[in-house]
Amino acid sequence: MSRYARILKRRNWVVAVGLLGLPAMACAYTLPKPYEIDAGPLGRLGVQGVVSAFAFAQNHPQGAGGTLGAKHEGLDLSNALVIVQKDQGLVQFYLEGGAYNYPTLASGFSSTSNTLQQFGALPIAYLSIVPNAHFSLQVGKLPSLIGVESGFTYENIDIERGLLWNVAPNISRGVQLNGHWGALTASLAWTDGYYSDRFNNLSGALSYALDAHNSMGFYGGGNLGRAGGNTSSATGGNISDGADDSAIYGLSYSYDAEPWALTTYVQYMHTPRQPDIGLTQSFHNLGVGVLGSYHWTPHWSLGGRVEYLEVSGSGAASPYAQGITNLPGDSHAWSLTLTPSFRQGAFFARAEFSYVRAFSPSGQGFAGPRGKDRSQTRGLLETGLLF
Repeated sequence: MSRYARILKRRNWVVAVGLLGLPAMACAYTLPKPYEIDAGPLGRLGVQGVVSAFAFAQNHPQGAGGTLGAKHEGLDLSNALVIVQKDQGLVQFYLEGGAYNYPTLASGFSSTSNTLQQFGALPIAYLSIVPNAHFSLQVGKLPSLIGVESGFTYENIDIERGLLWNVAPNISRGVQLNGHWGALTASLAWTDGYYSDRFNNLSGALSYALDAHNSMGFYGGGNLGRAGGNTSSATGGNISDGADDSAIYGLSYSYDAEPWALTTYVQYMHTPRQPDIGLTQSFHNLGVGVLGSYHWTPHWSLGGRVEYLEVSGSGAASPYAQGITNLPGDSHAWSLTLTPSFRQGAFFARAEFSYVRAFSPSGQGFAGPRGKDRSQTRGLLETGLLF
């Protein structure tokens, strides 16, 4: 299936990471203050960017022969992005373009050139109408409201995204309404869900700041119609495996006070019967994750993540369950990720260790050239410049 349809959860006007109380944006690499450009009738524009590369080593590689995923060692660009935005006035916009990659636990590595085929060189682009400090309306290619991790590597405390990130939509086309009232923020979006070209997905998110350091969040979404098993979208795998007709919900709690930032969350996804695609029984996946970071100096920090994901869907539903989660039906897995990081000025560098262990029916797995291995260990290095 097309794993790459699940990408790029990113900040919106009031739907920033604070909406769900997540540490990812607060504890990953925030970009420097934008360069300001006088664009005449467009007003003042801000310009930012990032360029970075990553290298990896892994056991039990998965992927077709000759591809990046089939290698035990490899390297590629992780980001070569430029952001142009107008964040003042009634009419605003946000454009983010360039090259990108998003390595993910239990998923084969994909080359950056392949990821570009999913959303093109302009993965995020939306227009905002901002009448006052409490409301905004956005239209375009929008980051999803679902989940807690972001798509671009520099936005997260870890280089790879996790098992729970892998099952959620991450960019959609549509319309989104945002509101902010004191400690409460809320968003409601009507989109095409998993980038399906079918605009029948409703999603929403709520966040409440308990105090300056603690917050709680909720997100949920689902398809109000039926995808029908066919699409012209390049990411149609998210329909053929049943993801686009699924409903997904999450609840999070976060603590953020230097030098600590922590988020714990639980996420549930239900995939109904879909005879149109041959799925004759429903199944679900249920996961729990804890993400955090500790800054022991202004330049050094340690990020980490622990996850557990349980997947139902035995028998004929197993291939569909594996299409969504990368794990066979009737299985479960846990993961551990540790990421020490250094940043000084525009320069950053970090290393990562990750381990995934699955418990699945006899003869089934998620890794290795035959897909039968039940564990995978990886080491990654990423370095680059933020501007």
